[in-house]
Amino acid sequence: MVVFCVDISGSMSATSEVSPGNAMRSPTYVSRLQSIQDALQRALSSLLQTSPHRRVAMVTFNDQVVVYGDGSGVPVSLRDWALVDSDYLRQQGKQYNTPHCIAESYQHLSLRVKELREHGATALGPAALVSVAMASRYVGSKVILCTDGRANIGLGLMEESPTPFSSPQSPYFYRQLAHEAANSGVIVSVMTFEGTDCRLAEVGLLADQTGGRVNTVSIGTVATEIQSALADNILATGVMATLLAADGVYFPYEEECSHRLVREIGNVTEAVEITFQFACKPDSVESFMRRARLPFQLQLSFTTRDQQNVTRIITEQRRVTTSSWVWAGSLNMSVLGVHCAQLCARLTMEGRVHEAQRQLRAQQNLLKDISVQRPNPKEESIYGNWISTMTTICGDLITDSQGNSKINDLQASKSTPVNALSDEAAKVVYQMKRASSVDQSRRKQTDIAAL
Repeated sequence: MVVFCVDISGSMSATSEVSPGNAMRSPTYVSRLQSIQDALQRALSSLLQTSPHRRVAMVTFNDQVVVYGDGSGVPVSLRDWALVDSDYLRQQGKQYNTPHCIAESYQHLSLRVKELREHGATALGPAALVSVAMASRYVGSKVILCTDGRANIGLGLMEESPTPFSSPQSPYFYRQLAHEAANSGVIVSVMTFEGTDCRLAEVGLLADQTGGRVNTVSIGTVATEIQSALADNILATGVMATLLAADGVYFPYEEECSHRLVREIGNVTEAVEITFQFACKPDSVESFMRRARLPFQLQLSFTTRDQQNVTRIITEQRRVTTSSWVWAGSLNMSVLGVHCAQLCARLTMEGRVHEAQRQLRAQQNLLKDISVQRPNPKEESIYGNWISTMTTICGDLITDSQGNSKINDLQASKSTPVNALSDEAAKVVYQMKRASSVDQSRRKQTDIAAL
């Protein structure tokens, strides 16, 4: 199932020039809502042609949430007290009439999209909850959330804060909703309009934890971004990875200093790449140097689209070397570039900005060593740009936090996203968290782990 969750608040009436005027005619302006309507009509037409049996539904929100479903029935309006009752909202989403396939509902939905008008506030949180509840009936469903403003009514409300750091209430709501969606095998993609302040660092948690996309769009690019979100298909849900190494090995930047790492991955799509970083404890280095190889085992447990529980085990022996020259020359720049982007983005969103900076500097030097032995201008340019972008974002955050004791609290808790990030910076960080190698086209199956 696909659920389009669409903002129709008053700010969606803002317009942008799409065609300049001349002596013969005036310039042409298009509102954000008009661009969304056009994008949705294109998406419906595309789904009708490529996936005629897919179920499609629509939910809109302003100062109320309106559940249209497949457009053929009477819409349900949720307002006032309902917007702060999570159990009631969840029930309404799950109990609403099951949408028909797009081949049967296309005309109804197309008409509903045409009739949309913008006004009112932004009940983003309640609408997202209803949409996830509706989509959770079918494993592998998608929720595509389009908005241009921060939530200002109902659950997930984002109040103005006197400090650059968010109160924990709204991140908690979106984190919990993301967990609920991931457990149901639902992907949530979030797109906001560029130049707006939607607190994407918080709303983006919905996509980050479910395998969805986070992006800022313009009136001219929203249709393309929706098509890209529609193309993300879940291969497996409930993915859990357990990595075992020799005693004396540990995994930096993880909660436990152990040779066993358990990571909850959740939904996995074709583009997913997951990396792990390991290191040797100082008192084990000498014994490891006397060994030719070290063992590693990856245990993957997941549920397939047809609800089959599967466990896959991969065991490998990795060579030990005493030569840093041989070591650097055999490293994979793609794996290191992806790992650096993902790790530093994760540390940044957790508020561990200084740790991210140290990792960036180390990886930058390492990539330079690799490029000396195995030059690859294309990869060097792309991964170098990733590191440069993350370095700039981290530097800006640290500069902004000078003299603010909150940054120390943030680093200590390691759990609160940095609300000081602008929407544009948050978009970049979230995209880095799901970075994938430059040349994915050569792979015929998903790489779940890279060592």
